[in-house]
Amino acid sequence: MLPPSRHIFPQLAGRRRAALNFLTVHSGLLICALFLLVGLVLVGDYGRGADEADQRWIARANLDYILGRGDRRDALPQLLTFYGVAFELPLLLAERALGLEDYYQVHRLRLTFTHLFFILGAFFCYRLAYRLSDNRLLALFALLIFLLHPRIYAHSFVNSKDLPFLAMFVIALYLLERAFRRDTLGAFILLGIAVGLLTNLRIMGVMLLAAVLALRGLDWFYAKSGPERKAILRTAGLFVLAAGLTLYTATPYAWANPVDYLAGSLDLTINHPVIVWQLFQGEPIPSNGLPPHYTVTWFSITTPPLLLLLGLIGIAAVLARICRRPGAVFRNTRLRFLGLLLAAFLLPPLAAALLGSIHHDHWRHFFFLYAPFCLLAAGGLGGLADGFSHWRPGGLRRAGGYGLAGLGVGLIAWQLTQLHPWQHDYFNFLVDRTTPERLRTEYEMNHWGLAYRQGLAQLRERHPGETLGVVGSGRLEQYREILPPAARQRWPAGGNRADYELRPPAASQPDLAFNSFYPRQIYNNTLVAARPLDAARMTPAAIAAYRELYRQAVAGEPIIRADYNVYLEDLRLTFVRENCAPEEPDAWFGVRIFPRRQENLPPPLRQDSSYAALNTRGVRLGRLCLALLQLPDYAREGDLILRQHYWDNGEPAGMPLWEEFYSLSRRGLGEIIADHRRNQPPPAGPAAFEVFLDRESGRPRLLYAKDSCAPAEYATLITLHIYPVNLADLPAEYRDNGFDNRDFPLTKYGGRPGGSCLAAYPLPDYPIAAIRTGQAGMWETNLYPPADPESLRATYAALAAIQPAIQADFDLYVPDSRLIYLRETCAAADTAAGFF
Repeated sequence: MLPPSRHIFPQLAGRRRAALNFLTVHSGLLICALFLLVGLVLVGDYGRGADEADQRWIARANLDYILGRGDRRDALPQLLTFYGVAFELPLLLAERALGLEDYYQVHRLRLTFTHLFFILGAFFCYRLAYRLSDNRLLALFALLIFLLHPRIYAHSFVNSKDLPFLAMFVIALYLLERAFRRDTLGAFILLGIAVGLLTNLRIMGVMLLAAVLALRGLDWFYAKSGPERKAILRTAGLFVLAAGLTLYTATPYAWANPVDYLAGSLDLTINHPVIVWQLFQGEPIPSNGLPPHYTVTWFSITTPPLLLLLGLIGIAAVLARICRRPGAVFRNTRLRFLGLLLAAFLLPPLAAALLGSIHHDHWRHFFFLYAPFCLLAAGGLGGLADGFSHWRPGGLRRAGGYGLAGLGVGLIAWQLTQLHPWQHDYFNFLVDRTTPERLRTEYEMNHWGLAYRQGLAQLRERHPGETLGVVGSGRLEQYREILPPAARQRWPAGGNRADYELRPPAASQPDLAFNSFYPRQIYNNTLVAARPLDAARMTPAAIAAYRELYRQAVAGEPIIRADYNVYLEDLRLTFVRENCAPEEPDAWFGVRIFPRRQENLPPPLRQDSSYAALNTRGVRLGRLCLALLQLPDYAREGDLILRQHYWDNGEPAGMPLWEEFYSLSRRGLGEIIADHRRNQPPPAGPAAFEVFLDRESGRPRLLYAKDSCAPAEYATLITLHIYPVNLADLPAEYRDNGFDNRDFPLTKYGGRPGGSCLAAYPLPDYPIAAIRTGQAGMWETNLYPPADPESLRATYAALAAIQPAIQADFDLYVPDSRLIYLRETCAAADTAAGFF
């Protein structure tokens, strides 16, 4: 009999080798499983994406359409009707199959499925990297950096729009490489299904469809025989058929008219109708005016530096290979695919910059670029390791290169854990990260309100067991829905008597200039600000800071004395009430600006205003109520209407408790209207309001004035129809009418200071032939402002090229469905002639 060692140890050695082989072969799968387990533990730490409600709404509308319960497209914003539901519809079906009713459970299901799909995409990234490099270490590196990008990791839970597209994009890339390697009908049909689903998720998926057809075209061009070309055409045709059928099937709203649907989707991708303001490099910029380098800058400052370095090396390596063998890129399958990865990373942001397409929220619309970037970075690591080996020959030297990269990945993983759960606001060393306050003034942070969950957690730790009233933006209300039912009771709506305000940093809305002026001592040093609204919960430093603001304000004379006295100091308005009991409803304060030059306003606005309750603009310090509003610089050349609203069932009513007028400009509206009254007769007709055309500002405007104005008159609708000199200047929906409908509520563009009514409406900047305005059923008047001479000369020159419809004392022309009367020689008396 053999000694025991001859029996046992060979078996152990064999099992060890088998275990190591299993770990080596299935290492990618094991890492994905580990990340999934970690994700299931962490899923409750992440918040709710701002678009989550819209995404569920789209899925419900499409499901009703499929089941024949009606077409709800008219009830949806136009943009939402063009979003695909290949990911959202299965989520909704799973929610209903599990019988989930409380939104806390629905939310966790959504986060779990979104993260699971992200993990699936990471596994396909690993498989594709291994196919390209035939090196398991490089494949594991690609997998880990795909999983560990801080911003993308946070969005992998909460973003059911951009992250499924990223995951599906890398899956489609894997199937593309597989299809061209195997060159079978089944492989191309499977690729077509993937591309169809990808295009459903985002219409940008058509770029991969075009890439596949271009590559098949190259194969056909280099084919050596007729049968081979027929086979290529057959696979290309089946690919297009599979992609088209999948896209059509997965897009219910395209069933009636797929061509119009695709055209509309492409148009909305380029000309996004939603314009929001971005804080970028310290400047608020509308999303239709972003600089071309916007996406590149965001990618550069939010990607770990090691990955940027390796990605650049990988890009340079691919470019060098293509430059060395430019002809091979059309024939060599491996090099051609690397060229495709390079194009997939570089061309989309370049095309967006050239087309001026509208995007926002840092670079989340371009998260899919990270898939080819990871593969290129893995190639960069391979090239760097090979160079390391050539510099110091030996496998150990190459292993040293991989080891350094491993240390770098470990550092990124450590940063990820240190940031948890704030990974969505990661910045690298390329920006000044000295303090959160510094970041807030430079770049958009917490745009989706993801930090509200942590803000509530901070308050829970600060006040254990207490029930607190908390106020914030509308997204805070959504956050109450995702709390467990028991915890939800601790956060009732703040209403009039809120204890705290949660304020996301660096707001980027058009009223950015109205951000309240608060002392730095009031904010916590975190990415979300929890601001106590009552002195009983403030720190001594915060109380002292507010007391100092109060002393600064009352050192001067108030510009308005009312229920609240209003003080003005260097464009900071301070509303003060000395005797303010805690049980009193919080007053809503407001300020409306009539700028002298309309170009000072942000582009989407025609007037500027800000209204907010005391519990979002100020504090109570015992018996003292204090509210602050910071005015924009252009208010120096404008007029202000300040007001305090009545309350009606917890909401500000339409009529103000008090309202006063104050002019910051050298020549305010009051003086302009007085001059109009002295220099021109009152308007013709039974107008209840005097209406004047004011050309003193940078852009003409209509002024409406009435010295004694009842509340009912102030609450009415002003009708305003503008007839342009050129019909082409009209918005498309009004061209059949022949006038621009600008009806507006007087309360939106005016005020009621001292019992009078006053409004200023900026006119469009195209040449105007006539204006008809009034109040429905009460009065109406016509205005004929003198048109721009250059426009009239252009119109006259255009008429010379056509024949008049009637030749008489006045020749009659009918261009563009208009009647134009023309007389070459016109006496002064002729201007009073009547026409019918």
